Amino acid sequence: MDLSGYVDGYYSFNFNRPNTSLGNFDQLNQLYNFNDKTDQFELSAAKLTLNHSPDPIGAHVDFVYGRTNDLINNAATNTTTTTFVASQLPYLEQAFLSIAPPKAKGFELDFGKWVTSAGAEVIEAKDNWNYSRSLLFVNAIPYWHFGARTSIPVSKTETVGFQLFNGWNNVSKSNGGISGAFTSALTKPKYAWTLNYLVGPENPNTASGLRNLIDTTLLLTPPGKFNAYINFDYGQNQDATYTCGTAPIVTCGDNKLNKWYGTAFAFHEQASAKNAIAGRFEWFDDANGVQTGTAPTGNTLYEGTFTYEYKWVEGALMRVEYRIDESNLQYFDKLASKFTDQQQTITVAFIAFFGPHR
Repeated sequence: MDLSGYVDGYYSFNFNRPNTSLGNFDQLNQLYNFNDKTDQFELSAAKLTLNHSPDPIGAHVDFVYGRTNDLINNAATNTTTTTFVASQLPYLEQAFLSIAPPKAKGFELDFGKWVTSAGAEVIEAKDNWNYSRSLLFVNAIPYWHFGARTSIPVSKTETVGFQLFNGWNNVSKSNGGISGAFTSALTKPKYAWTLNYLVGPENPNTASGLRNLIDTTLLLTPPGKFNAYINFDYGQNQDATYTCGTAPIVTCGDNKLNKWYGTAFAFHEQASAKNAIAGRFEWFDDANGVQTGTAPTGNTLYEGTFTYEYKWVEGALMRVEYRIDESNLQYFDKLASKFTDQQQTITVAFIAFFGPHR
């Protein structure tokens, strides 16, 4: 088994100074993931990975601790009681078995818990250009799935896959219904294009109603040290009515179609062996306010991020990041009892990581 891991910690300052004086708010950078605690030092993640590549049988396990674990393993979408939280495999980001038959021409089958293929960014900050995650990562896509997935090369440059799983961020579901996905990854010398389509029932009180997500990213890799990507997401969820109560029987819920969509553009310039800069600009429209908690009012968001990275030595880096978020609503907490339409933060992060020596 190959052994690798990392430790990711940060300090963030929010100019709105949200606090808990009146017991209504928390000290949080809203719309953030994994670095959402503000005005304090925080451990975003401590991770340990065990990996054995399939030959033809393999296994992969990611243990994770910190704020990252708190968020990804308490994000189940198809649950009705808190008892399901305990079944989300806490402290495990991923845990799956793999099989790759020698004569199957690159075909691979995985079973277990794995991170989603959707999105331009990943959970591990060190593998992203910016330190904070995008609005699309936080609001438009799932973290992970539990089930089975396949992948197979269909040409020298394209790999496709099919997946069956228990929905978004669920090991077990309170209501039945399997979700599925189609994935495609096309890699060329100067660009790469990924496409993901996810569909399945995700309503917590009934197996009726479908959630659809289209996620696509175009990564530009021209010669030189400059890279860029464009990420687009479109999602919708068909709500459904369900029976609630005992006697008399009551019908709850509705059949509303909720939609969300957005676009992100990001760039990365490796200025030297030790220095790099990155930027990200986003627009996200939560048309029905379901993803950002403003329902029934919609919420239109804009975000701009600039990140400077310095690599101390191999396996240790620092990032300094400025970010501004804006909303068409008075959405962001300010002080103890106010709201405002924007949020600005400065974050300093340190990441140390290691892997197997070759």
